[in-house]
Amino acid sequence: MPATKVTVINNGPIRIEGDFSVQDAEGKDFGLAGRTVISLCRCGFSSNKPFCDGQHGVKGFESACQARDLPPPKPKF
Repeated sequence: MPATKVTVINNGPIRIEGDFSVQDAEGKDFGLAGRTVISLCRCGFSSNKPFCDGQHGVKGFESACQARDLPPPKPKF
C-alpha cells in the first residue's frame, strides 16, 4: 500500500488516500469496508460526519487553503 496522502480540497473536504484508520474520540475504529480513499467533512454540514456527503457544494462552503511551512513546534517542558 502506498504512503498515506492527505489533500485539502478547496471549498470541499479533506481527502485521505492510502493505508489509514479513522477512530472516534473513544478510540473505536470506524468500519471503512476496505476503502483506501475517503473524504472527511470540514464544512460541518454533512449528515454523515465525520465523512463528507457533498453538502459543502449545496451550502456554498468556501475555504481555500494553500500549502505553507509551519513554524517549528514549541518545546515541551
